[in-house]
Amino acid sequence: MGSSCILSILLLTSFINLGFSADYTSLVYKGCADQKFQDPTGDYSRSLENLLDTLTSRSSSTKFYKATSGQGQSAITGLFQCRGDLSSNDCNNCVKRTPDVSRRLCGNAIAVRVQLGGCYLRYEASGFRQVSATELLFKICGSTQASGSGFQDRLDAALGEIGKGVGSSGNGFYTGGYQSVYVLGQCEGDLASGDCADCVKAASQRAKSECPASISAQIYLQQCYVSYTYYPNGVPPRSLSSSGSGDY
Repeated sequence: MGSSCILSILLLTSFINLGFSADYTSLVYKGCADQKFQDPTGDYSRSLENLLDTLTSRSSSTKFYKATSGQGQSAITGLFQCRGDLSSNDCNNCVKRTPDVSRRLCGNAIAVRVQLGGCYLRYEASGFRQVSATELLFKICGSTQASGSGFQDRLDAALGEIGKGVGSSGNGFYTGGYQSVYVLGQCEGDLASGDCADCVKAASQRAKSECPASISAQIYLQQCYVSYTYYPNGVPPRSLSSSGSGDY
């Protein structure tokens, strides 16, 4: 597999939205490479099974883990990331769902990304290069449009806090609220602090350009994502994570 091959899974057009739910184990989207692996010796299958077993077991003790299984042409690199406000048990339950989803929806694709409400799994065969950290993978724009004045200013202020928050949190995760706009942002676990801030800033800009006037949006880039929801009647108490900053 040549390094010049571009992983089609990472192109926006290859992703399919299969519905979003607040349930952290519900599927948000999936991406499957067009290419299928040829595995006459079974080496690739063994590498993939070993990788998925490793990632699943690690999810009971950490919220991000990256590993490589196999050697040479049968090597596969993968990772999982859980949302920063999930408990260890919920993280493990979420990640345990992803191997079955990836097999069922992507079959023998040589690269896969599965995003659930509370975690995601991605893996790819050796020799495939990634797109940039800020490549847009998927978006969900709320159908309801904001009415009245002041929404854009509130949204700008709330989204601006994500870039500052992910850097100061120490773990690349932030939740908070500003005048009834609830925001969440997270970077992939091995992204440097400065790169993380740049990534969520790019995602915030995409949220405003891709979902103008929507009262809610989710923007997934290659190595980070942001979401926001505007509550005209005030943020319900349960909507703010205990790990967030609350209203400021």
